[in-house]
Amino acid sequence: MSASRLKLVSVLWVVAAMSVGTVEASFLGDLARPMQGRSMRESSTHRIGPDGKFDPLGKPDPNSNWDNKNVEPGETKVLMDREGPGVITHIWVTFLEPEPHPWAKEGSANHQEMLLRMYWDGDERPAVEAPVGDFFASAFGKRSEVISLPVIVEDADSYNCFWHMPFRKHARIEIVNQSAKPISLLYYNIDWIKKESLPENTPYFYAQYRQEYPVEQGKDYVILDTDGKGHYVGTVLSVRTRSPAWFGEGDEKIYIDGEEEASIWGTGTEDYFLSAWGLKTTGTPYFGVPYFDQWGIVGSHTSAYRWHVQDPLVFNKSIRVTIEHFGWMSPDENPDFKSNSWNERQDDYSSVAFWYQTGKPTFSARAPHAKERSLPNLDSIIWARDYTGEKYHGPGEAVAQKLGMYEQEQLLYRPQQQDNAWVEIPFEVKKKEPKRLLLVLTESYDYGKYQAYLNGVKLGGVIDLYNGDVSSREVHLLDFWPDPGEYQLRLECVGKNPLSQGYYLGIESVRLRERRPRVTEYGHDKDKDWKTKPLLYD
Repeated sequence: MSASRLKLVSVLWVVAAMSVGTVEASFLGDLARPMQGRSMRESSTHRIGPDGKFDPLGKPDPNSNWDNKNVEPGETKVLMDREGPGVITHIWVTFLEPEPHPWAKEGSANHQEMLLRMYWDGDERPAVEAPVGDFFASAFGKRSEVISLPVIVEDADSYNCFWHMPFRKHARIEIVNQSAKPISLLYYNIDWIKKESLPENTPYFYAQYRQEYPVEQGKDYVILDTDGKGHYVGTVLSVRTRSPAWFGEGDEKIYIDGEEEASIWGTGTEDYFLSAWGLKTTGTPYFGVPYFDQWGIVGSHTSAYRWHVQDPLVFNKSIRVTIEHFGWMSPDENPDFKSNSWNERQDDYSSVAFWYQTGKPTFSARAPHAKERSLPNLDSIIWARDYTGEKYHGPGEAVAQKLGMYEQEQLLYRPQQQDNAWVEIPFEVKKKEPKRLLLVLTESYDYGKYQAYLNGVKLGGVIDLYNGDVSSREVHLLDFWPDPGEYQLRLECVGKNPLSQGYYLGIESVRLRERRPRVTEYGHDKDKDWKTKPLLYD
């Protein structure tokens, strides 16, 4: 049984176990009670009118399997537009991945570029407004598997949610394509129950995206701030680090009913997400980390979800959900040139808040356009594919190779043995300022071990590029203030992993990544000679 299937079975087992002996969590027990209403479905199934031509209001075409729709750049696709009262009980969506495909040769929109909006009862402001990926706990435009109770993204490509969403008069659900590429092969099913009526005090479902690139100094990051009566049911938080080391010492601070001091005050970011001693990729019914790439680097990505299904945060007048952005920091970002655990960091944060409430929320946040949701580029990039000529490598062939995980081709160097196997990539520095030198390298089953040098200076330890699967890894080498001039990054083969079948090297790029402005302000390392003592802060 695959790992994803095993996780899904584990979740279902937990749900079944919880239904025994508890009223509050009686998932299966509720099925034995009478239900009012009539089941309905909105779908992308191909429909035709009496003339046999496509008609969105027509009957399903039994002779067609063309049950998907393409959404061109700038267009909006309406998935549901129905009169109430009713309750949406399940949403399923899927579409092609961003990479080029035989059915989309130029590629497709990624799910961060698709904006999901839901409107209840004719309100002009959407009750739900979030990128499709972030709503389904899959951030950064990366496809991630999510196996939880209210949200399941099986195999990272079938997007399901089971939040119940009541509406009295009308429901409209749409996806806006804010990409320069089409949404290709969009399929969807929306299951709902048409009701005769809803209780007067039935709350509405809300979900709102927000971001700060980077977070504001002196202010906790705000996930939700709204007046009204309701209960808070979930958080998706995504962080791209802009400094070395661990970002997540900050506590969640939740203010209920207008209080000036938070009565709900946590003990750390990973603790709020029900983990301990840091975060790593995991998935459970109520909390998880679908995406986590590398620990402690400048530019790491972490996305986590926390569903308050069994422990909703109840408020009668208002709620303000915030989290501190404190953590460890490298000495060159500290005014006293010290490293400690309690520094206000300047990382990039985005979030989706999930809650129910009666009345209209007062939260003013709105999702910006996809161009603004894309994380700012931090890198000066030297593409390795431009250096396949013989003067840039030792014996063996060097070619530009296209891999699906990279937007650009990588340099693939194929030496037949270790002896005299090397690759050099030149680059120029025009301004003296603090940078981090790193490589974007490929790992594979036939890749070797390499040692990095910059202008003849050895950097770090041996880089073992063996992996049973083909994957990408950033290798961070040096924090320095390079003088203007010419530089040579050299990688020398020093052997191979016993499991590897070869000595190959795959390199996508050499990168100079910008450091936070305070590194320049403090200037601790400005006059140090990196060649004498190379530094890499972690």
